[in-house]
Amino acid sequence: MTTTFTDETRERARDIIARYPADRSRSALLPLLHLVQAEEGYVSPAGVAFCAEVLGLNKAQVGAVATFYTMYKRKPTGDFLVSVCTNTMCNVLGGQEVYDTLAEHLGVGHDETTADGTITLEHAECLAACDYGPVMTVNYDFFDGVDASTAVGVVDELRAGGRPMPTRGARLCTLKEMAVQLAGFADERDGAVADGGPGEPTLRGLRLAQQHNVSVPGFDPNTPIRSKAEADKAAAEAKAKAEAAKPAPVEASAAPVKGGDGASAPTGAAGVAEPAKPAEATGPAKPADASGSTTRDVKAPDDKSPQVRTAETRQPDAGTAVPDAPGTKVPTDGTGTAPEAGDARAAEAAGVAANAPAGDGKPAGDEAGAQERNLTEAKAGTDADGTGPADANETGAQK
Repeated sequence: MTTTFTDETRERARDIIARYPADRSRSALLPLLHLVQAEEGYVSPAGVAFCAEVLGLNKAQVGAVATFYTMYKRKPTGDFLVSVCTNTMCNVLGGQEVYDTLAEHLGVGHDETTADGTITLEHAECLAACDYGPVMTVNYDFFDGVDASTAVGVVDELRAGGRPMPTRGARLCTLKEMAVQLAGFADERDGAVADGGPGEPTLRGLRLAQQHNVSVPGFDPNTPIRSKAEADKAAAEAKAKAEAAKPAPVEASAAPVKGGDGASAPTGAAGVAEPAKPAEATGPAKPADASGSTTRDVKAPDDKSPQVRTAETRQPDAGTAVPDAPGTKVPTDGTGTAPEAGDARAAEAAGVAANAPAGDGKPAGDEAGAQERNLTEAKAGTDADGTGPADANETGAQK
């Protein structure tokens, strides 16, 4: 197991971290995990420690991410990861047969690697290519419409040192080379992206869109993709043009503005006529019984928490109640007079005094005599009328 990463890996790690804001460096963890996998072929404990070191995290935080995503391998993996889709669509079309044939041919099962270290086999839940099924991928490049014999031919060519051409995409590369690309670095192999092309179902959709004139509004296929510098320049020019198109601010006039009756309208500090303020809108009068109070509803004080305001509006004590809070009616004693401030507290104290707390070992309200009688009968082993042995527990429960 590698314990010290190369200077190139450390330099690339610094490049990755520099892509993110200084206070968001943790976002670099995903590409960093691909980076260490590119050197060792999997995310080893040393790789976890390396990522934790350069990001200032602990190893548990890095390990939690590395174990969540299946693209990060936690044990040595072959040069070529062969994934066979066994989900519903591909399975119906023969995906499971392809996987079973490869497993028998290679002598390995799911997530296992051949003895020569060339191929790691796995079944995938979905490879997002239902219209090409059954499909398998080699290091995430697609081989469409495979069957058992074509799949075996692909793995045999890989074990012989060849690089079969995927149905779609660029030329095959090893898992380590793929991890470098997933970390965000270009594939530097000669002609790495020279081959490949779209699949027929994809082209069929494009042709249908062209046939029926389906496109994004304003889309022009001949418009070249601008570089970032060109896009920034165009944005700056558009902003300057918008600023220039803004109307000039109206200068203050010293002459008074006449009102509708010929009188001078009120003006502000700059001599500009102030618009007339509309009359305050008032809704229909609220019936007295709607809120229980003839006092107009007003908002409760904002300097108190909602819990305190709620408690105060529910408190039947004239000393703490808020008479003008929405929906509140201060209770009266029937004569229209609010109770004194201490009445509620006195009633509460009287209720507490009338309900003595429970003693140790027995619930509140139970009669001590009944409990003692049940215990005596249970010890004697007789029922309530003394006619012989009985179920003491049942007798006690009945009593």
